[in-house]
Amino acid sequence: MNFSFPIILASNSPRRQQLLADLGVQFEVKVVPVEESYPKDLPPEEVPLYLAQKKAGAVAKTLNSEALIIGADTVVILNNAILGKPQNPDQAAEFLHRLSGNTHEVVTGVCIIYQKKTRLFKDITRVRFDNLSASEIDHYVAACRPLDKAGAYGIQEWIGMVGISGIEGSYFNVVGLPVQKLYKELKDLRYLISDI
Repeated sequence: MNFSFPIILASNSPRRQQLLADLGVQFEVKVVPVEESYPKDLPPEEVPLYLAQKKAGAVAKTLNSEALIIGADTVVILNNAILGKPQNPDQAAEFLHRLSGNTHEVVTGVCIIYQKKTRLFKDITRVRFDNLSASEIDHYVAACRPLDKAGAYGIQEWIGMVGISGIEGSYFNVVGLPVQKLYKELKDLRYLISDI
């Protein structure tokens, strides 16, 4: 996938970096730290869009070259409440106990900034967890330490293999980047130069 300008991914997430690379996009990573705060009256599904734009916008302010910037943020929503990245192993276990036996939503917001124009979109996936035992949760938290993951889990990890009974929507969205929608956005905006 060839572009006539640099692509910047405004994310340190190794999962997003791998997915973008697997899509065939050549890119570099540039991150400007931002406070991941948002207005308290913002609907939960809009939070990842707000934060994705915040992350991409912070990078855009530092660049002089013409580059396309991709920012993204993922949240887990259970009963209209956001489960963010756990602060410690105890909170990670608490999140997983809350997710156990329930269906939740994973929402990833994506912001594309190019030539001072901004495009925002999101993807929503419904994820169903079987009932998880306390020992399963404790094992996962100790073995994988999911403190860097929204909702305290990675679908591609052990807990996803043994605990997730079904999903409705994009699997890759749950991993952290809705690559199918991102690919379509790039094509629709005529950012894609190749003829595939």
